[in-house]
Amino acid sequence: MTPELAAPLHAIETHPLQTAIVAVFAVVYLGMFLGGLPKLKLDRSGVALLGGIAVVGIGAMSTEEAARAVHLPTILLLFAFMVVSAQMRLGGFYTEVTRRVAALPLAEPWLLGALIFVAGALSAVFSNDIVCLAMTPVVARLCIERRLDPVPFLVGLACAANIGSAATLIGNPQNMLIGSVLQLHFADYLIKALPPVVLGLLALWAWLVFAPRRATEAPTAAPADETLPAFDRLQTAKGLTVAGCLLFIFLFTDWPREVAALVGAGLLLLSRRFHSSHVMGFVDWELLVLFVGLFVVNHAFETTGLAAAAVAWLGGHGIHLGDTGPLFAIGVGLSNLVSNVPAVMLLLPHLKTPDAGLTLALVSTLAGNLLLVGSIANLIVVDLARKQGIAIDWRQHARIGVPVTLLTLAITWGWLSL
Repeated sequence: MTPELAAPLHAIETHPLQTAIVAVFAVVYLGMFLGGLPKLKLDRSGVALLGGIAVVGIGAMSTEEAARAVHLPTILLLFAFMVVSAQMRLGGFYTEVTRRVAALPLAEPWLLGALIFVAGALSAVFSNDIVCLAMTPVVARLCIERRLDPVPFLVGLACAANIGSAATLIGNPQNMLIGSVLQLHFADYLIKALPPVVLGLLALWAWLVFAPRRATEAPTAAPADETLPAFDRLQTAKGLTVAGCLLFIFLFTDWPREVAALVGAGLLLLSRRFHSSHVMGFVDWELLVLFVGLFVVNHAFETTGLAAAAVAWLGGHGIHLGDTGPLFAIGVGLSNLVSNVPAVMLLLPHLKTPDAGLTLALVSTLAGNLLLVGSIANLIVVDLARKQGIAIDWRQHARIGVPVTLLTLAITWGWLSL
């Protein structure tokens, strides 16, 4: 830390460098809230990247300090599982599983339940966003062919992917971050998180089946078939073998998760079937850039002392972030204001215990179902459904997303209070 940044807390507001850092931080998180900045062609990743560049450019930290601010194990774990998910997608695994479930001779309620639990289970191991990318076109065509109301199936898919991803420390980016920073034990987290996740999936199914709703007719004809990856048994088996080995390592060994995942990704890149550039074309580089930029901006903000002062002030008024109640409420609020990954990055430096990590992981993930813009998975489903001629607006999503979020959060609160 530079001598200027070590100034007493009462001098923070008057120091030009600290004021500049706060200004950059405020603009970046405004961008997180808005999804970009007005009149500029920037998304959240672009805003985070420019924020990181700005704090280095104004001299708040050197490039070496910025590099040290990035939590490399999280970045490596994210990258590695993006490669694993790319292998499964290119091998046609997700599409084939969805087609087989869709072909089951089940009545609508049971078919809906099967799709919800398949999506939830896949999202616990692979990326919820990737699962939605692969499953949405098949589910949309299922609704068109069977003349089923598409909204419960498609919104249910997005909600199930989000709920299911909360079950493990590799189900979504924020859980990977929480697990890496707090060094949470994979099996311990799974044992504690699985019950509310399973109950949450059941609550989602029950709401979709039994709650009154406005029926929406599927289009009478679908657009021409998209080009979906053909099912490749060998490549799917290769990907499943690597994923299964990684789960075994995470559950029963102390091998660092990011190292094991990198080795697994390296083995998948050794392929005679898929070119490495093709596989890495499915890596979400923008998400990695978002993480890097926010790591740098948040670290710069921490050096001002404002974050620590705010936490101390809350503690003085009996509000401790490590306690379940305050963390639950603040996690839900922040996750819907600035999205779950930035919210987790803001709160995580002030958490120390595994229980706090469990609470934050569950709450930040489940809160993503509240609003259409609360989760990338929601937006992916709506966008792909539109290409199939099925329009889902924020009101239709809210009729399902709001009650389901309240139900799943109530279940989680009850479980954590036991």
